[in-house]
Amino acid sequence: MSNKQPCILVVDDEANNLTLLKELLESEGYTTISANNGKKALQIANQSPPDLILLDIMMPEIDGFEVCKSLRHNPQLNTIPIIFLTALNDEKSQLKGLELMGDDYITKPFNTPLLLAKIASLLRLNKIRSQTTKYQKNTKKLDKQSDLELSAALKINQVLSEKFRLFVPQQFLSRIAPKGVDSIKLGDATEEELTVLFCDIRGFTAIAESQNARDTLKWLNSFFNEMTTSISANQGFIDKFLGDAIMAVFDKYEYHSLNGLKAAISMQENLQNFNLNYHKYNLREPVKIGIGVHTGIGVIGTLGSEKRMDSTVIGDVVNTASRLESLTKTYGCSIIVSEQVISEIQNNCQAGKQIEAKNKNCNSHNNQPTYPEKIYYRWIDTVILRGKQIAINIYELLGTEKNIIESEKIATLSIFNKAVKGWKVGKYAAALEYFQQVKKLNSLDNIAGLYIERCQEKLVLVETGKNDVNLTDSNF
Repeated sequence: MSNKQPCILVVDDEANNLTLLKELLESEGYTTISANNGKKALQIANQSPPDLILLDIMMPEIDGFEVCKSLRHNPQLNTIPIIFLTALNDEKSQLKGLELMGDDYITKPFNTPLLLAKIASLLRLNKIRSQTTKYQKNTKKLDKQSDLELSAALKINQVLSEKFRLFVPQQFLSRIAPKGVDSIKLGDATEEELTVLFCDIRGFTAIAESQNARDTLKWLNSFFNEMTTSISANQGFIDKFLGDAIMAVFDKYEYHSLNGLKAAISMQENLQNFNLNYHKYNLREPVKIGIGVHTGIGVIGTLGSEKRMDSTVIGDVVNTASRLESLTKTYGCSIIVSEQVISEIQNNCQAGKQIEAKNKNCNSHNNQPTYPEKIYYRWIDTVILRGKQIAINIYELLGTEKNIIESEKIATLSIFNKAVKGWKVGKYAAALEYFQQVKKLNSLDNIAGLYIERCQEKLVLVETGKNDVNLTDSNF
């Protein structure tokens, strides 16, 4: 057996698995020996001890557990690293593998980079053990080089854990794997109140068709980096990337609604920074996004099958946030939030809760609660979302005192609120006049334009004596 290339014994009774593993390992520079049953594996190990063994469990005659047990009782072979690579993913089997002194236990289908990293780590650790046993039997101290190598090997495992968090956020792991990654089970879940944010890129299909896939991937990753920064800065985490969309979750107790609002505002601001250089991404025009935010009860847990699962949030809170994001296209605005989000902030403020500042009391601005800085928003409609039976109020988020994203709309907010008040009590002529003032001051205010049309329709119905149609409620 060559000292330059570690030799790995692959044991599996499935020919396709043997072929796949041999090709994978040899492509990484390892030499391999294969065995399709436990008896043959023991014979090979006795004749030519390998540097590491990848061992299946479910095999005829002699299973993987018996092979491991036999090797551990053999003084010449008991230090060979053994990784169980099996479809058995129950706790009893995993515990048995550890009791028999297997070095690791990986279930199929396996994560290729993770498996290769584990193999490299175990080979380095075993090399250190061998050197220590051979040259320093009578001392417990390792020389400086061995200590560095051991530290490097341990860091590999630490890096693996950190990389895993890139795929599964810590907020998920704390719920679905409180006792470590090995404790993750399908169906593990917790139910709680949280805030969900959906963000979608406008006209993405047309953009993707106008450029090659590599350019699209390049600017998407840059865009997602900008958006993720806003979400993380406000104590949220990414549930998933959906091609051109983002689903984010905010779960900090009593603060998640505010965090979701602030993240949405920050995302719009970061989008402006991203669009300063849109030409370098071969984009024909600046990117536009719509954002929906909703607060409600959700279930955080694992979803899928025993062979492939994912961490996610499910519940009405997710569906509603997605619907609100879609409504930004209908109303021609950038951020829509539900009345549950607004109510949560109002309730916290009215209860005298201090958020992000000490010794600051709640005030009001146009009947809106304020924190250390004002939050600007406006009512835009009462809607029945698709699949729902109860109407909800929806609001357009305009910014905060420090982070204003809709300055023109904030400037006309008092007039707009008067128009809304008139609309709600049926004073359509007065409401129309106020909405027209708003539109005159800000010609790009699509919502004011919408209500000008609605007021005019109402006035026509009043004049004709057919005012039996409710145009204040919309169904989406």
